[in-house]
Amino acid sequence: MIPGFLFLLLFCSCSSKENLTEQEVLSVIEKFDQGWKMKDAKLVDSVLSDKYVYFTQSGHTFDRASLVKTAGSNVYTLQNMERESYTVMLEGNTAVVNTTWQGKGVYHGQNFDDKQRCSITIVKHEGKVKILSEHCTPIRNTPIVN
Repeated sequence: MIPGFLFLLLFCSCSSKENLTEQEVLSVIEKFDQGWKMKDAKLVDSVLSDKYVYFTQSGHTFDRASLVKTAGSNVYTLQNMERESYTVMLEGNTAVVNTTWQGKGVYHGQNFDDKQRCSITIVKHEGKVKILSEHCTPIRNTPIVN
């Protein structure tokens, strides 16, 4: 039988390994973005949860397989992109990241020049850090009307 204090020590040691750190969060997003920049579908795939979902601006969803396929295909090309203004909110093994993303490129033959506010949900499970979901909304430069 394990004495109570030893059990507590072992329990705390094991559970703290699942706590996500800000550095792990930023690292997985950096790998994700690198995959898109380099058109490396395997790199994009490596950071996505098996249950990954992207919530589109039109109210639909885009699953992991579709996203990975797009990342490596010629239907989507980036001329440039950058991500900034990170706010990372951590809760145990989960993080929600608020960030802005800007990119120029071509998607299905249509030019785009986007600036978006993105929410990215990241989880750590069995020591692996993965992106679970993402949702981006266009930032428009329109005056606020009271």
